[in-house]
Amino acid sequence: MAATTELDRVVTDRLERHELRYTSGRRAIVAALRAADGPITLPDLLDLAPTLPQSSAYRNLALMEEAGVVRRVVHRADYAHFELAEELTEHHHHMICESCGSVQDFTLPAKVERTLDAAFREIAEQAGATETSHLIDLFVVCGDCPADR
Repeated sequence: MAATTELDRVVTDRLERHELRYTSGRRAIVAALRAADGPITLPDLLDLAPTLPQSSAYRNLALMEEAGVVRRVVHRADYAHFELAEELTEHHHHMICESCGSVQDFTLPAKVERTLDAAFREIAEQAGATETSHLIDLFVVCGDCPADR
């Protein structure tokens, strides 16, 4: 099946660099992650792609993570969350509830991002390194969770 969108073309290229094909199962994963409101768990993924076998989803997520198509967001919750790699979407950060484990994307104002980029670049340079990107996870107790959990 030919790539139909720019995202499909980029995913196809990344997978091919790892000698992987863009199979129907992998297409289902990309479609589900693209349709999601933010990072999702494997059970959520399977709800969004009900024809995808669970064993296939696990294996394909791991391969797609290695190929730079999928990013695993890991924290203290019961399940890892998955999303399309940032290079395939847009720069963002995560707000993670320490109580229920929900993960939501958020973006910072451009001025704040520029300030952070400059600060991180300076910190890296002082260490003799080159800053390539940054990730910010904000840990909260979300509004749906009692604060005393």
